[in-house]
Amino acid sequence: MDFQVVVLAGGFSKSLVPLVSKDVPKALLPVANRPVLSYVLEHFEENNLKDFIVVVEGESAALLVGGWISNAYVDRLHVEVAAVPEDVGTAGALRAIDHHLTAKDILVVSGDLISDIPPGAVAAAHRRHDAAVTAMLCSTPISGPSESGSSGGKDKAKKPARHNIIGLDPTKQFLLHVASGAEVEKDIRVQKSILRAVGQMEIRADLMDAHMYAFKRTVLQEVLNKKENFLSLRRDVLPYLVRSQLRSEVSQNGVLAEENGNSKDVSDSKVMLSQLLTNASTQSFHELYALGPDASAMSPRKTHKCCVYIASKSNYCVRLNSIQAFSDINRDVIGDASHLSGYSFSPQNNIIHPTAELGSKTTVGPHCMLGEGSQMGDKCSVKKSVIGRHCRIGSNVKVVNSVIMDHVTIGDGCSIQGSVVCSNVQLQERVVLKDCQVGAGYVVSAGSEHKGESLAKKEKQ
Repeated sequence: MDFQVVVLAGGFSKSLVPLVSKDVPKALLPVANRPVLSYVLEHFEENNLKDFIVVVEGESAALLVGGWISNAYVDRLHVEVAAVPEDVGTAGALRAIDHHLTAKDILVVSGDLISDIPPGAVAAAHRRHDAAVTAMLCSTPISGPSESGSSGGKDKAKKPARHNIIGLDPTKQFLLHVASGAEVEKDIRVQKSILRAVGQMEIRADLMDAHMYAFKRTVLQEVLNKKENFLSLRRDVLPYLVRSQLRSEVSQNGVLAEENGNSKDVSDSKVMLSQLLTNASTQSFHELYALGPDASAMSPRKTHKCCVYIASKSNYCVRLNSIQAFSDINRDVIGDASHLSGYSFSPQNNIIHPTAELGSKTTVGPHCMLGEGSQMGDKCSVKKSVIGRHCRIGSNVKVVNSVIMDHVTIGDGCSIQGSVVCSNVQLQERVVLKDCQVGAGYVVSAGSEHKGESLAKKEKQ
């Protein structure tokens, strides 16, 4: 058995309210009218990985995700959907499905990752170094307010957010330090033994942990079992393995025996892994440290390797983990990253479904999408926006830099800028929305104006 793929799909993420609802968990949020989870599954499918465990938080979310997968991928993929309790964290989710993990190595990926980076490259780096863990790092995405074309106020320049502080060895193959969350703002504290062993360390603030990891199964299971208080892979498990790599507390069952099978085990991937694997690294600082100062192997020190795969800056790699990211990704996938969409664009660089209807003098600009069965009245304008399926849009409506989900009704004379309008919403005549989110099923009254608001029904407890 080769790598086992585990997709952590989350549940009803609180950070994405009101976009998520009791009927739409995070995994089913639409990106260019496709559930975000489809991008992960189909990207792995393109790389000849077709067996998955999809972990969903909460029974009701798992039923919704499982139902969608059954309909969308019947006879294409083998997917086991596992429900785990809500709010257990990424480490807790893996702990809850421990009995499902049987392969030598486990590839863990977040279900909200939109990327064109081949997972086989991460797998190859992991096997090449016989690592305990290999983390995929990518350039920090530049995120910010969407272009609304408003004349008032100063232009807000988009800047990369600082997600992680990363320490790398001179070869940029091994992870020496990682800090995330609140730890990013604290002083950098690195094990002296690591610095002595490696000689020098490169500190990077322009790289992001992309939430794709390759783990040696025995190491992962041992850490999760011993450290029951660990809830997060990014904040707990990975930093622990990095800190302890030269004083390893984890058993590495049959390391030398496993090394011999490297290229054979990963040859299935679409990427030319055999070529990558032939570029095996020279002896790492781990082996040198294990021998000790006198280079004696009589009683070697116990170490394990924490590796990285750093994606090219030309790759696309963004997680849908905030409302801003939802808007950014939808814009990107019908814009500069349209190769990820899976759609064929028209000569006008947009997608208008053959069953959609446009009124007189209505324009749909480049980098736009109009879904199946949707109808637009006369003199409407759509710019850099996604409109879902079976929407009913009146006349003289302007939609700019927005996402309109399925079955939305929009009255005459409405203006929507930089906003997300969820399914089954009704906007009555002359509504103005700017930088708003409107939750599923909400009715916005005629003539009302809203700026920077979140409008949603109160969920029944």
